[in-house]
Amino acid sequence: MATNDAAFAGSIPELYDRLMVPLIFDSYARDMALRVAAVRPRRILETATGTGAVTRAMTAAMPDAAFVATDLNQAMLDRAQAQHPDAQRVRWQQADALALPFEDASFDTVVCQFGAMFFPDRVKGYGEARRVLKDGGAFLFSVWDRIEDNEFADVVTEALARMFPDDPPRFLARTPHGYHDGERIRSELQAAGFRDISIDAVDAVSDAASPRDAAVAYCHGTPLRNEIEARAPGELVRATDAATQALAERFGTGSVSGRIRALMIRASA
Repeated sequence: MATNDAAFAGSIPELYDRLMVPLIFDSYARDMALRVAAVRPRRILETATGTGAVTRAMTAAMPDAAFVATDLNQAMLDRAQAQHPDAQRVRWQQADALALPFEDASFDTVVCQFGAMFFPDRVKGYGEARRVLKDGGAFLFSVWDRIEDNEFADVVTEALARMFPDDPPRFLARTPHGYHDGERIRSELQAAGFRDISIDAVDAVSDAASPRDAAVAYCHGTPLRNEIEARAPGELVRATDAATQALAERFGTGSVSGRIRALMIRASA
């Protein structure tokens, strides 16, 4: 993983929350909240909270549970707290998922939506989740399936590859969609001490009001922006135009819909 793949800074947190969350994250946040609620947790740790899509869904679904929401990026956590309608119910704390500042067996559930792909050492990250879980506790997390099963991301990536043929921006394929091998995930969880591992593929639909909205979401609201600007300073608009055109050619010029697929994983401590 490139060193700037986890760099959600500058204007990215606001754009990510405003554009990317409704585009691809909200439906999976609701799904995750239902899965977490089913295990009836009392104390929940969320890692890689991002801008709080899952936090909002979980607090709505579990009014009596206690929550600690963490993220490596303080800017993302600040956005999450500002957007939460009941922020005082959550303890917000900057933390590295690979070095959690919590005592052993502190939580009965750990949750991580679309964050494990960014871990530089996943066995270590899973080991930290296992350490802070009580025996018998649940670790629930999600990752994106391969990019070919996530149509908007695939089309944007191919459009930018045509624009930058000598050095195509591969953030989306490399990181968000680069960790989808079920056997690898299972093996790394087992190496961290987890058992009773289940992996479910969940399909959904990504909707945008226009191809431009989807293109701006990906090109401006994710670290893909960093890759574009590193290759061609001042060409972010042209890259967004290229992504818009490719999406319009594939899905039409009005409101657009594309397939998305994620893997929902549960493991027991």
